[in-house]
Amino acid sequence: MSMDFEQRTLSDVSAGDELPELSIDVTPSTVVLGALATRDWRPMHHDKDFAQERNGTRHIFINTPHNAAYFERYITDWTGPKGRLGKIQFRMSDSVFPGDTMVFHGKVEDTGTDAKGCGWVDLAVWLTVGEKTTTSCKARVALPTDADDNPWKRKGSDWQPRPEA
Repeated sequence: MSMDFEQRTLSDVSAGDELPELSIDVTPSTVVLGALATRDWRPMHHDKDFAQERNGTRHIFINTPHNAAYFERYITDWTGPKGRLGKIQFRMSDSVFPGDTMVFHGKVEDTGTDAKGCGWVDLAVWLTVGEKTTTSCKARVALPTDADDNPWKRKGSDWQPRPEA
């Protein structure tokens, strides 16, 4: 994927739009550095023998916070620098190992503006390795409504990432 890092505004986005794919090759260093960065010292993320013998996996594997960070990167690379994550939920159904190529996919499910004038985009995002979806994700991200808007400047009651019931 070649993201242009240009700032998207709400008017640039419509329900049904697909996000460009992002492919990342996973190495043992990728897995270990993610565990280190998230202070996850559990051996299944850095000790191949432990992962195989104790956990019964084929190798060490990416941990949950590292997986979340990749989703955040994918989404905010797409939104541009003023995109602000409001909510993210994901479900991991399989592990990602060294030698895998992670491919992130996304689709715009809905767009709108809340009562305070903040622009919102609801996304479905998923991670595949080969033909298998390893993690699925729902995200709500704020986008500027125009060139003068910046969701990062919203505070208190002007920042409402959960949709109104």
